[in-house]
Amino acid sequence: MAYDSKFKSADLDELFDGILTLKDREDCYRFFEDICTVNEIYAISQRLQVAKLLAAKKTYNEIEEITKASTATISRINKCLLYGADGYTRVLERLEEKK
Repeated sequence: MAYDSKFKSADLDELFDGILTLKDREDCYRFFEDICTVNEIYAISQRLQVAKLLAAKKTYNEIEEITKASTATISRINKCLLYGADGYTRVLERLEEKK
């Protein structure tokens, strides 16, 4: 069953199709350095680390100490893990499979 995002649009489809053309880390660095600010890149990276730590059952205090993320950010990501579109979960599982 295909996922029907509430954000679906032709522009987002094209963005995601572009991301899917990236072949390696170098492509990712080059593309994301061009399309995002440094702070946006770090924020996205931090969110994935928070999700990873939440999935590993770390406490908010531990996560805050490790990632320097605010408790509001940690809480928002936790809500995504519990009630979201399973995006974090799918990525974390695939990263784990690659190990």
